[in-house]
Amino acid sequence: MRLFFAINFNNETRSRLLALRDELKSKAESGNFSLPENLHLTLAFLGECDGGQVSAAKRVHGMAVFEPFDITVDTIGRFKRGSRDNRHAGDLWWSGLSECKPLIALQRDLTEKLVAEGFLLDRKKYSPHITLGREVVTDAAPWAIEPFGETVGRLDLMKSERIGGRLTYTAVL
Repeated sequence: MRLFFAINFNNETRSRLLALRDELKSKAESGNFSLPENLHLTLAFLGECDGGQVSAAKRVHGMAVFEPFDITVDTIGRFKRGSRDNRHAGDLWWSGLSECKPLIALQRDLTEKLVAEGFLLDRKKYSPHITLGREVVTDAAPWAIEPFGETVGRLDLMKSERIGGRLTYTAVL
């Protein structure tokens, strides 16, 4: 089972993210754009997990206790993947969050607990973002957005799988 920990969004935040995704799509020649139900904020990616690791991930989920906190989506950006004919080709586009100490603390605590359970995780600096599209070909530059957000009070353990050729994320816990 391919697992990750994530924050899923309420309907209002999801609608705002979809509007940003659709604006990006309208400016793009091509791309693989996130499905509405797949918009989320990843806190820790575990990858393929066996039965013991699934149990360990569930234990960690049960230990993840935090006070609700507010997040604010305030930027559009991209991770450049290369160039073609002076244009960006295959970039990953995302919505970013303003600095949020409770979010960073939750992610750090979660990572420490997962490592203590034996998970080998990517230890690079956490850069909270919500993927809007992958392999996006466009001449557009990131643009300013009106900030929006929500109060986070829940952390989900998610599984990732292909169902009928479609990438599907489902909450396990």
